[in-house]
Amino acid sequence: MTDVLRRGRASLAFSFFAQGATFALLVTRIPAIQDRYGVSDALLPVFLAAVPILAGVGSVTTEQLVKRVRPSLLLRCVQPVVLLALLGVGAGDHLLELGIALAAFGLAVGGLDASMNMLGVSLQRSYGRSIMLSFHAAFSLGGIVGASLAWVGAHWHLALWVSYLPVVAVLLPATLVASRWYVDGGSSAAVAEQEEERAQSQGIVFKLLLPLCLVMTFAYIGDSTVSNWSAKYLKDVLGSSEQLSTVPYNVYMVTTLLGRSLGDWGVRRFGAVAVVRLGALVGAVGFVVVAVSPGAWVGMLGFTLVGLGLCVLVPQTFAAAGRLFPNASDAAVARLNIFNYVGFLIGSPLVGALGDAWSYRWAMLVPMLLVLVTLFYARSFAPQPDRYGGGHEWPRTADVGRGSNGL
Repeated sequence: MTDVLRRGRASLAFSFFAQGATFALLVTRIPAIQDRYGVSDALLPVFLAAVPILAGVGSVTTEQLVKRVRPSLLLRCVQPVVLLALLGVGAGDHLLELGIALAAFGLAVGGLDASMNMLGVSLQRSYGRSIMLSFHAAFSLGGIVGASLAWVGAHWHLALWVSYLPVVAVLLPATLVASRWYVDGGSSAAVAEQEEERAQSQGIVFKLLLPLCLVMTFAYIGDSTVSNWSAKYLKDVLGSSEQLSTVPYNVYMVTTLLGRSLGDWGVRRFGAVAVVRLGALVGAVGFVVVAVSPGAWVGMLGFTLVGLGLCVLVPQTFAAAGRLFPNASDAAVARLNIFNYVGFLIGSPLVGALGDAWSYRWAMLVPMLLVLVTLFYARSFAPQPDRYGGGHEWPRTADVGRGSNGL
C-alpha cells in the first residue's frame, strides 16, 4: 500500500467529514433560517424541495463534466462553493438572497456528493479491499460535530452567520489543502472511451443499475423518515418531553458512525451481500419496534436499530455500482447519486401524508416494507466473477493510473 493511496484516503475522508458537518449545520437550523427570512410554513417546503432537485441536476451535470475533467478537480472546486453557500444562507437578509444561496448549495452539493463517491469507489478498487464505509463513517462523524455546533449556536442564541463563519473559516482552507492529495483512478478520456465500449446502449446500463437505484431510493426514504419525523413521533405519539424528542436523531447519527466504522470489516469477512441483507433486516426490525413501541425509550431503541441497519446500504450501493461498471464507475456513481435525492424528496412527504391521513405508527411500516425490498436485490451487491476472470470482488493489484479507476 503506497503513501499516495494512504494520503488520498485520508484527504477524501476529511472531505466527507467536512460535508457531513456542513449539511448538519444547514438542516438542523432550518427553524432559525425560517425565522431569519420570515419564510412562511407554506413556502418553506418549496425551498426545502428545491435543494435536492437542484442537487440532482448537479449530479447529472457531474456525469458529463467528469468526461472532460478529473473528479478530484471537480471536488476541489465545488466544496468551497458549498461552504460559501452555507455562509450565504446565514448572512442574507432577503428571500431572494436565501434563494440564491440555497440554489448554489443544491447545485454544488450534487457535484460534491457525486465526485466524492467517485473517488471513494476508485480508491476502494486501488486498495483491493472494502474501505467505502469508512468514508461514510467520516460523514457521520462530521454530522455529529455539525449538529453539536448547531446546538451550541441555538443554545446561546447566536446569529446564523456567527455560528457558520468560524466553521467555514476553518473548513474552507483545510479542504483546499487536503485536496492536494486526492487520488484519481485514470484519465477522464479513457473513462469516456471505455464507457462507450462497455455499454452498448443506455437501456442496458439502466437495466443493470436499476436494482441499485431502487435500494438507494428506499434507503434514503428510511433515512429521511428518521431525520424529519423522529422528534415529532416521540413527542406527539409516544408522549416524550420536547428535550427528549431531540435525542433520536443524535443517537441515529452515532449508530450510523458505529455501524459504518465496523462495516468494512464485515464486508471483508462475510461479503457485501451478507452485510446488505443483515442491514436491511436490522433496519426493518427497527421500524417495527418504533411502530409498536409503548413509550419513548423503546422508540429510541427502534431508531437506534434503524441507524445500525440503514448505515451500510448507501456506501455499499455506490461500491456495487463501481463493481458492475469497472470501466465506467464515474458515470454509474453519478447516475446512482440522483436517487439519493429522489428518496429524500419522497420520504418525508410520504410519511407525513400517511401519518396525517392514517396513523404515524402505521406510517412507520411503509419505510420498513421498502427497506425489506432490498433483500430481493441483494445479489446485485455480489462480486462480479467475469470482471477479472477469477471471481474476485476487487483486483489484486493496487496500481494507480493503469486505465480507469486504477486498473
